[in-house]
Amino acid sequence: MELQSLNRYELMWMLVLFDLPTAEKYQQKEATKFRNFLLDNGFSMVQYSIYTKLFSGKDACQKYYGQIRMNLPEEGKVDIVTITDRQYENIISYQGKQKTEKKQAEQLELF
Repeated sequence: MELQSLNRYELMWMLVLFDLPTAEKYQQKEATKFRNFLLDNGFSMVQYSIYTKLFSGKDACQKYYGQIRMNLPEEGKVDIVTITDRQYENIISYQGKQKTEKKQAEQLELF
């Protein structure tokens, strides 16, 4: 079987952005549980309430939409944005006044 390389338009980044209330102890617990769910499922924290994960394509993202929905806290707002790796590479990031270099995803090879 020949190896097939995915191009940067097929690779998909899923961004999960959320604003969850944390005024009450039970809200803090739910927010922590949601963040831990994302981390346990291979997402990486970009900022405290923004997590990302790279997928091999749109189909690979599908199962996570339902899993995220099933693990939503009772309160707060959660958005899911899916963009191509090509679009993701155009993000400009700053740490203070310094521009930061983004780590580029390594090319995936599938059988």
